Amino acid sequence: MNTEIALALARLGESTDRLLATADGLTDAQAAGGSRLPGWTRGHVLTHIARNADGFRNLLAWARTGTETPMYPSEEARARSVEAGAGRSAAELAADLRASAGAFAAAAGDLPAAAWDTPVTRRAHTFPARGILTRRRSEVEIHHVDLDAGYQPGDWPADFVQVALARVARDFDGRADAPRLLACPEGQEAAFPIGPATPDPASRAPASTGPAGPGPASTVTVSGPPAALLAWLTGRDTGAGLEVAGADTVPVLPPWR
Repeated sequence: MNTEIALALARLGESTDRLLATADGLTDAQAAGGSRLPGWTRGHVLTHIARNADGFRNLLAWARTGTETPMYPSEEARARSVEAGAGRSAAELAADLRASAGAFAAAAGDLPAAAWDTPVTRRAHTFPARGILTRRRSEVEIHHVDLDAGYQPGDWPADFVQVALARVARDFDGRADAPRLLACPEGQEAAFPIGPATPDPASRAPASTGPAGPGPASTVTVSGPPAALLAWLTGRDTGAGLEVAGADTVPVLPPWR
């Protein structure tokens, strides 16, 4: 196992341990209580994270064998599995979370080194199997906040935020349904373009060769601590504490996808 994969597995393990500690501390009433996700209890969130581990283990099997193995049989089956498990006791939810995370970790630890470069596909996105680890960590860290059980975006590890912020910003780059702006994390030279690559002709701005690279300049910038920017981009915060230039308020983003 190379150093990059070993480090990613170790960091994922640390994130998982923090989540498990939160899950172990929930009472049955708290597990049945509402989460930050509309219509979902904490039981829904914990079940979703557990089934996500199973799904990513399917992608690891794909990488190991070369046989296409979808993450889920279907999106409908995925939703049904979450609904079916959401009403369990806190102890059952925590045990399921622990078992599924352990099975995923074991499968990842046994994956041959060459298999980490095998392309796998999730929701029409194809990426090397090594990308499973960053995506799984995002599920663990972001949904830990969604539990609304004390863990906040400010608790996210800095190394996680650095990687996740760049990936989430790329997901928004070029989206026609997003407002056009630059997201500027404090303490970094990089700036991430959000929204359409080319502005509407009626509001065309001059080209920029700034931190975001060559291309049309944005007239709006949103800046703040990296974790706060990530929380805003992922819909986990309104962005009220971020600084805005070129607009009166923080722009409203469409859902991250």
